[in-house]
Amino acid sequence: MVNTTERISQLRELMKKSKIDIYIVPTEDSHASEYIAPCDARREYITGFSGSAGCAVITLEKAALATDGRYFNQASKQLDENWLLLKQGLQDVPTWQEWSAEQSEGGKVVGVDPTVISAPDARKLSEKIKKRGGQELVAVEENLVDVIWGNSRPALPREPVKILPQQFAGVEVKAKLDELRKELEKKKSSGFIVSMLDEVAWLFNLRGNDIPYNPVFFSYAAVTPATATLYVNSSKLSSECKTYLTDNGISMRPYHKIFEDMDILCKSLDSPDENGVPEAKIKKFLVSTKTSWALKRALGGEAKVEELRSPIGDAKAIKNAVELEGMRACHVRDGAALIEYFAWLEDQLTVQKVELDEVTAADKLEELRSKQKNFVGLSFDTISSTGANAAVIHYSPERGNCSIIDPKAVYLCDSGAQYLDGTTDTTRTLHFGEPAEMEKKAYTLVLKGNIALDVAVFPKGTSGFALDTLARQFLWEEGLDYRHGTGHGVGSYLNVHEGPIGIGTRIQYSEVPLAPGNVISNEPGYYEDSAFGIRIENIVMVKEVETKHKYGDRPYLGFEHVTMVPYCRKLIDESLLTKREKHWLNEYHADIYAKTKDYFEPDSIAVKWLEREIQPI
Repeated sequence: MVNTTERISQLRELMKKSKIDIYIVPTEDSHASEYIAPCDARREYITGFSGSAGCAVITLEKAALATDGRYFNQASKQLDENWLLLKQGLQDVPTWQEWSAEQSEGGKVVGVDPTVISAPDARKLSEKIKKRGGQELVAVEENLVDVIWGNSRPALPREPVKILPQQFAGVEVKAKLDELRKELEKKKSSGFIVSMLDEVAWLFNLRGNDIPYNPVFFSYAAVTPATATLYVNSSKLSSECKTYLTDNGISMRPYHKIFEDMDILCKSLDSPDENGVPEAKIKKFLVSTKTSWALKRALGGEAKVEELRSPIGDAKAIKNAVELEGMRACHVRDGAALIEYFAWLEDQLTVQKVELDEVTAADKLEELRSKQKNFVGLSFDTISSTGANAAVIHYSPERGNCSIIDPKAVYLCDSGAQYLDGTTDTTRTLHFGEPAEMEKKAYTLVLKGNIALDVAVFPKGTSGFALDTLARQFLWEEGLDYRHGTGHGVGSYLNVHEGPIGIGTRIQYSEVPLAPGNVISNEPGYYEDSAFGIRIENIVMVKEVETKHKYGDRPYLGFEHVTMVPYCRKLIDESLLTKREKHWLNEYHADIYAKTKDYFEPDSIAVKWLEREIQPI
């Protein structure tokens, strides 16, 4: 736990000097990234809370941290006495926006760095503030947390940008630009300004290493009907990269010039066309709804900008044939690494009687993964958790300050890797001793939900919002549930969490139907605080399926699972499984064995473990 007293005191002094009564510190960086570089971890610095989601609100008298159900447990342990925890999603708990507006009553001033809040969020927040009697939201150009952080703030990353070979990308840059320009033509737009880092990387078939576990690089892009410009620090680009960009008709500008250039670009719309009519009356620039308030202001605001769900994000979410095949291949290799790891871990704990802590075990898993073809790195910090730690949904063990793995308790491992041909994310919950009755029951109910979603068949146009109940139904029958989504989109050698699709109760998941080519996780769970946690996660790909009938002449869709890791036999209560579920489980395990067995030496610990775990039920 970090003592934040001095930091908050310094921040309040700066707020007074800036004539700000309430200051907002979001988690996100200037690109609305879910995962951020260390230099952008402002919310963590000011609160001491290290989870990946949340927002801090500091007044001259109070301080609050809002986060969702994944982090209630973690936040309660990491926040000191200076902070009020707003548990988002619980009844009668205000959102951080509502709490901020409430604090603004009486004409108080609310401020935020406009580069780290999206334009729609800033607009909605401003409306809430004014309704409660506060003043309009103020853009504070210098980030106040950065001022306090000073020289201790980590430096901006200087990692090189790399070209993703065509054998992994599948579609050339020029083809992607052509498709985007067709969208511009449909919208009669002057151009699209790209601010999401994974969208820039995907559009130009480039990758970087500026954010841990996310192969992206700090950049913006501007695409018009005739031009494409990449805003990136030139020191990141090799001569090969520069030639590659030039050959693809892409010009280069310094990263920090984006705001200056956007101001010039939007002013150009005010110049008359051949008929003497200002362009601004004819066309607007398109920006994603995730675009920062600062960038939208630089473009001229509402009059010259149209917000929409990013067409690049939509295109990126539908993987091409090369990306889909890459996903299949990398998950087999990744599955082999996990099988070897779980076999090794069980042997160490139960046969060799070795004491291993959570981080040491995670290091071994990374070592095994690193030996696989096309391995680049991890896709997120491994969640290696024993016993009660498994109940912390996004638990992150700290080196030198974590638990020894208890072979008599549940062990939950949520991990993934980046490969040149795809991104993996797998969760398995195991037990190396004798599980309690409730642990087995909970595991089997979660497994039934995992299977129900995997075998689902649904008409084209169905969203992940509509499918969420399939995974929760068996838990609900027992009055149980979990406080996280059931599935998130997954990038192709890109971010492990990728929009716009998802499976869960978030309203935005109802806005985008699933489509063939989508890659998404299937991860129901159950957690008992201070006791144990269960989560089972497979990656599945949406595909068209054959049905006897096609009501409404609509295609029907289903899933293809690509994760190749067995379930824990010790934790399965067979009496709770139907005949169909047992058949599915046996076929899945047989498929795993066929695809991974050749990765191991005959009679090795891994083969023996695998053969035991996939024995037919």
